[in-house]
Amino acid sequence: MSDRFGSYSKYIIQERALPDARDGLKPVQRRILYSMYIDGNTCEKPHRKSAKTVGSVMGTFHPHGDSSIYEAMVRMSQDWKINLPLVDMHGNNGSIDDDPPAAMRYTEARLAKASELLLEDIDYESVAMTNNYDDSHLEPTVLPARFPVLLVNGSTGIASGYATNIAPHNLNEIVDATIYRLSHPECSLDELMQFVKGPDFPTGAIVQGRKQIREVFETGKGKVVVRSRCEILEGKTGSQIIVSEIPYEVVKSQLVKKISDIYLSKDIEGITDVRDESGRNGLRIVIDCKKDSNCEQILNYLYKNTDLQINYSYNCVAIVNHKPVLMSLSAALDAFIAHRRQTVINRSTYLRDKKAARLHIVEGLIKAVSILDDVIALIRLSKDKKEAKEKLKEAFLFSEEQAEAIVSLRLYRLTSTDITTLREEGKTLNSEISELNAILSSCAVLDQLLCRELKQVNAEHICPRRTQIEEEVQEVIVDKAAMIPNESCYIS
Repeated sequence: MSDRFGSYSKYIIQERALPDARDGLKPVQRRILYSMYIDGNTCEKPHRKSAKTVGSVMGTFHPHGDSSIYEAMVRMSQDWKINLPLVDMHGNNGSIDDDPPAAMRYTEARLAKASELLLEDIDYESVAMTNNYDDSHLEPTVLPARFPVLLVNGSTGIASGYATNIAPHNLNEIVDATIYRLSHPECSLDELMQFVKGPDFPTGAIVQGRKQIREVFETGKGKVVVRSRCEILEGKTGSQIIVSEIPYEVVKSQLVKKISDIYLSKDIEGITDVRDESGRNGLRIVIDCKKDSNCEQILNYLYKNTDLQINYSYNCVAIVNHKPVLMSLSAALDAFIAHRRQTVINRSTYLRDKKAARLHIVEGLIKAVSILDDVIALIRLSKDKKEAKEKLKEAFLFSEEQAEAIVSLRLYRLTSTDITTLREEGKTLNSEISELNAILSSCAVLDQLLCRELKQVNAEHICPRRTQIEEEVQEVIVDKAAMIPNESCYIS
């Protein structure tokens, strides 16, 4: 029993519930994105039925339930759950009120534009591939992500003996911190916090306490206070508390119900009505108060007794070298940087080899043109293609690849224009191979390329910060005496 539980636990930890520190994805998410990519379901194409994608993922890569695949796909499209949605979905994909999404037969999906940044180098043998569950296809063990998805979109999951709860952060801040870390590998946490102010939730709200944020970034574990963004408006007939942003992962409908229960049970005096006025213009919860009531005290009571204010538990556990590791901010950035370096090295090696092979053929074609009459005469005396290739290799010392290119050459390619084109192509290839060799031979050149690519990500995806960071945690004090309504009484 212990053996079987051990192997089950190992599978759940490594290949199910926890994200990889390199690309920030769980296996099911990675398989969904890769399956959509190889099926051509990309951002510039029309949307496709979600059921088709789920069936493709389940049949080829992920031999588990269709509902779990669809749930993972829906979550990657919800802009109130992650900062940078990776799936673009048409139809009902749920809501912040925890409404379920429409069934997969009703919705349509395709890859979001941001997914290009995760998949664009995958055709250049930049990451390791492995067999799928029935050895019929290859799938990537990790995606060649161009930015730290783990920190930008966060993650949550429960494995066997481990759990993870990583808050989303601002894309531009994380990319700036990564660029700084590349240039200053030994930099301190305080230097990184010049760029990364704290978590940046897609639902906005206010995070209080820089000391707690620093502790979370240093250890990978801890709690931060997240408070709703509220405004008190004074009117002629009474006051209103307007809630425009709520804490991350708080279900709005349940929050409104809790406030309504407090109002109906008369736990505190002063509230006259609670309404959810959310719509196309954003979230808006209105709490009407009596004219002479103390709105500050009512708000403090609601902070203390509802999810208008929560403690967000941060627990940054991710898979590093097949093991679950509790990661600080620096460790998470280092894991991404090491992965990205290896990805670019693999990509550059692949491109260099391809260009070198093409240059070899171009050189052979240029040489063949210079002795064209002899080449044509030799080919005419040959009885078939194979004999022609052998004679070319013997007479003029062409390689197998060059001989194949020469015998496959069309006659129109022998014009003077095409010879000039071949010479220009040869120059371009030599220049590109030199650049790729410089990347592969110098760490400094490699890091400069990584910084350029990261700056390009920031230029293409500008994400203003949604969550406000406050220096200190404000203590919530409820004065019970102040909550008693001021009214005349007869005591008999």
